[in-house]
Amino acid sequence: QVQLVESGGGSVQPGGSLRLSCAVSGVASSTTVFMSWHRHPPGKERELVAAISSAGGSTNYADSVKGRFTMSRDNAKNTVYLQMNRLKPEDTAVYYCKAELSRIGVRMGDMWGQGIQVTVSS
Repeated sequence: QVQLVESGGGSVQPGGSLRLSCAVSGVASSTTVFMSWHRHPPGKERELVAAISSAGGSTNYADSVKGRFTMSRDNAKNTVYLQMNRLKPEDTAVYYCKAELSRIGVRMGDMWGQGIQVTVSS
């Protein structure tokens, strides 16, 4: 059974930093896993924050977080990270990690983490 468990997050003042982690388990060695981070601010729609290739060699970010957020993955630990620096109040949201699973080029489905709160305020 595939599971995604998020950790980290919390409350921080503007300009501070937080690091989110998402551990993936139950994935067969033959499965390709494309990972991404999404967030859902209060009163707004969910949006893509960052994405990374299965091998970790390619990343892309939303314009609103470029230069401040960094996504990485450690395949040996089956974990992806989101390092968030110079946080702003508008970064306040529930953050979710997402796994897109495929095997030999066939899409198997998507899995989501449980969501974790990030609050940036004075």
